[in-house]
Amino acid sequence: MTLKRLFAFCSFVMCQILSAQSDSITSLKEVLVSDKNLKTYSVSQSVLKLNDSVIGKNEALLTDLLNFNSTLYFKEYGRGMLSTVSFRGTTSSQTAVIWNGININSQMNGSTDFNTISGSDYNSISVKAGGGSVIYGSGAVGGTVHLNNDLLFFNRFENNLRLDYGSFNTIGINYKTSISNKKWSAQIGLSKNSSTNDYKYLNRYTWRGEQRWNQNGQYDIITLSANAGYKFNENHILKLYSQSSNTDRNTSLVVESETKSKYINGFNRNLLEYDGSFGKLKTNFKTAYIFENYQYFADNSLKNYSYGKTENLITKLDADYHLFKATHVNGIVDYSRTNGYGTSFGSHIREISSAALLIRQDFGTNWKNELGVRKEFTNNYKSPVLFNLGSSYKFNDWYNLKLNVSRNFRIPTYNDLYWDEGGNPNLKPESSYQGEIGNVFTFKNWTWTQNFYYMKITDMLQWVPGANGIWTPQNQDKVISYGTETVLGWKKSYGKNNFALNATYAYTVSQDEKTKNQIFFVPLNKATGAVSYSRNKISAYYQILYNGFVYTRADNNPDEIINDYTVSNIGIDYDLKFLDSFKVGFQVLNLFNKDYESLENRPMPGRNFNMYLTLKF
Repeated sequence: MTLKRLFAFCSFVMCQILSAQSDSITSLKEVLVSDKNLKTYSVSQSVLKLNDSVIGKNEALLTDLLNFNSTLYFKEYGRGMLSTVSFRGTTSSQTAVIWNGININSQMNGSTDFNTISGSDYNSISVKAGGGSVIYGSGAVGGTVHLNNDLLFFNRFENNLRLDYGSFNTIGINYKTSISNKKWSAQIGLSKNSSTNDYKYLNRYTWRGEQRWNQNGQYDIITLSANAGYKFNENHILKLYSQSSNTDRNTSLVVESETKSKYINGFNRNLLEYDGSFGKLKTNFKTAYIFENYQYFADNSLKNYSYGKTENLITKLDADYHLFKATHVNGIVDYSRTNGYGTSFGSHIREISSAALLIRQDFGTNWKNELGVRKEFTNNYKSPVLFNLGSSYKFNDWYNLKLNVSRNFRIPTYNDLYWDEGGNPNLKPESSYQGEIGNVFTFKNWTWTQNFYYMKITDMLQWVPGANGIWTPQNQDKVISYGTETVLGWKKSYGKNNFALNATYAYTVSQDEKTKNQIFFVPLNKATGAVSYSRNKISAYYQILYNGFVYTRADNNPDEIINDYTVSNIGIDYDLKFLDSFKVGFQVLNLFNKDYESLENRPMPGRNFNMYLTLKF
């Protein structure tokens, strides 16, 4: 973005500052969450919610936010490049991303690229550990990541603007406005994240002794969103969510002699939702249209490219009946139709119908139980019967025990089924059984969650060499994963001094059942920590991330690993107390200039800087 355009955008925002009004709010703020089942039917599992203050302390892209604040492990193809996730030792296709209650994992490859998503585009972000296929369908095996745009109904006109500028000519713009009263609620947002991304590689030189640097690493991500809700009355509410994004991204070179390539992808998501209340019966109806596409330029100096597109239509009816005082029965039926076409997998249509039954029973306020069953119907594969059974019992004020067992699955993707020269239309879905025990301790200012889990995955898909050297996917692997997760939180105030501490730790064993080898790119250990301090107008924080070593080969060759690494960030900001809030901040990323990578030959940047300005009015 040129300086002239940046100045024009700031001038536009400042005009809104002059016209903004502050309403005096005395009534209770009513919030309509977009994913009610996340709270209602997750009482026996661990859910980590990241609030606005945590989101604001991290870089814009979702990878950085979750990497430093959760047990999820990320594999990045360089800064800003493709980023894939591993949750509880599973693959990137076994973690489902849920947007306002709808599964948005790619229909082409089954996963989500977390470096195409900005965390600031959402009101709340939650991470739920464990299986969730009964509610959210394919891919919800290791866990789910929830991106929610919650609507509020009270008199307000609020604006939030954040401007970032950092090393490597990195520019970030995030603007959100919220307008509402007791009948209407609307949100409009814009985010832009771009960088020339030309950082130097630490301690790496060519054979001529020349400094190596990240070539062809430019990226530009633009996202527009608009959400609206209307309350006909207290029992009938209509909501609309819409989001469009385009990512124009080169692919960083591994060696300087490579041909420079480019990858452009985008999506358009539209969701219409109706909530109705008829006494003991509450209904929720969703219909969504999701479009995704990509263009790959093997040589970005030419106009030739390969492409792929999918159009996904989803309809979902959720009916909850308050059967008895402590019992809710919830029936869900949905239908999806996906039309996919591309240069590598041709043109195919896939239709899936499913039915699910959820039951929740509360014996008082301390003992809650939940049961769920789901079955899918399609001609493309044979679906197993899925189930979820959980219980939560609060023994006293400081200890809560949670138990959960479930069966989950992941369906074959378009690439798995139809890829030109290699696709296998006879694949079965991956299936997993898992059990977990959760322990939640609360002591005054402390919260401590300790989870233990065991998971067995069968019919795991793997691309292997076939006839004539052509790679093809097969249902052949069986994987056993088990481990423990720790989440700690602490808050304390001493007069005007406010302290907070957060930490996570994951120990993950994920093994091939036959060879007993650790699955490659799954670390045995991962830990994060963050400490923050605030007083009056000033606040500061320090955060740290440790990733243990990972194998890069299935045979666990000790000479083919990615070494463990520790990365730290530090930041400080000052509130000028102009308008509702006017903060200026400065961050030092990779504070100790660590030379590290999460993927072979994909170095991450050394010490770099970011300064930002946030306004609320």
